[in-house]
Amino acid sequence: MSAGLDLRLVGAEVLWPEGLGARPLRLAGGVIEADAPGREVDLSGFWVLPGIVDIHGDGFERHLAPRRGAMKDVDQGLLVAEAELAANGITTAVMAQFYSWEGGMRGPEFAERVFAGIAALRGSVATDLRHQLRFEIAMLTQYPALEEFVARHGVEYLVFNDHLPHEELAKGKRPPRLTGQALRIGRNPEKHLADMQAMHAAMGEVAEALDGLCARLRERGLRLGSHDDRSAEDRAIWRGRGVTIAEFPETMAAVEAAAEAGEPVIMGAPNLVRGGSHKGNVSAMEMVAMGHVGALASDYHYPSLMRAVHLIERGGLASLSAAWAMVSEGPARMLGLLDRGRIAPGLRADLVVIDPETRRIGATIAGGSVSYMSGEVAARFIAGAPV
Repeated sequence: MSAGLDLRLVGAEVLWPEGLGARPLRLAGGVIEADAPGREVDLSGFWVLPGIVDIHGDGFERHLAPRRGAMKDVDQGLLVAEAELAANGITTAVMAQFYSWEGGMRGPEFAERVFAGIAALRGSVATDLRHQLRFEIAMLTQYPALEEFVARHGVEYLVFNDHLPHEELAKGKRPPRLTGQALRIGRNPEKHLADMQAMHAAMGEVAEALDGLCARLRERGLRLGSHDDRSAEDRAIWRGRGVTIAEFPETMAAVEAAAEAGEPVIMGAPNLVRGGSHKGNVSAMEMVAMGHVGALASDYHYPSLMRAVHLIERGGLASLSAAWAMVSEGPARMLGLLDRGRIAPGLRADLVVIDPETRRIGATIAGGSVSYMSGEVAARFIAGAPV
């Protein structure tokens, strides 16, 4: 990527750490600088906000496999996904990829392709593309392979999942939709069921194995999170392993347990926009109202981040600054990315230009480079270009 824009944005209401203010904003060399003379672009009537940091999103999957079984063009799919990220104001994107017994797009082999694709694309696009590995804890035989994967791909953020249908398996029942799921990933349904039963039967060995795995991953410096905690006890167990990020906890008890311990809580923006979880879990809106949410994530729908901020602000649950921090500074801090999430001299020039009336995005600037620009904002930049 180029060194970025060298210009001075004037006229706009800029979201500084202390709140909205119409002071000029100077960009150069990919960072925000102290104000100084430079080529000006008049953005009167617009807001300039910190770029969005999406801490967990798997919306890219629909670009990698637009139809069932069509998973050949990972590189092109990721490129199109990056364009969608930019159009939604996302300047840092954590792409959440499964490493799971579920196979197909969630299997280890596909994770290899996705991580290789992100590595190849990174640096040639403006959006800062990062990855998260979502590991299924029941895969005991895969623990050594997982650690090798982590080392080879430089994984920095790993979240633990358990999607086995334990209730059905414990009763000896055939999980619903098993045949269709197996055929979709090219497996014999009976073999798929047998593998699930074997993993369920070995769950008694998982806790001790996880203790060791988490210790080794922490030694590597990974950030570790748990997905879908169901109780305060769940959170306490993970906390004991040094797994401190609570991602999409399902109950108020789990959220409150994390919040009381000062642990980061991530909730899904689609949950908030819908007015509740589609699975009947705790309401993200209610958790925001209680002050327990440190970050909102796109989950499966990138546009939900912008919409969620608007709903929080309009509902009087938080100021614009506090609401926007849930999609910028909050997730950036959780990831240890202290060079972004706010607008201040010395930080990355990650910005979103927004029409305050329609809340439509006119431009996204990531690391000082334009990743998306349209409409009136594009016209303003062109008008301000040197002759």
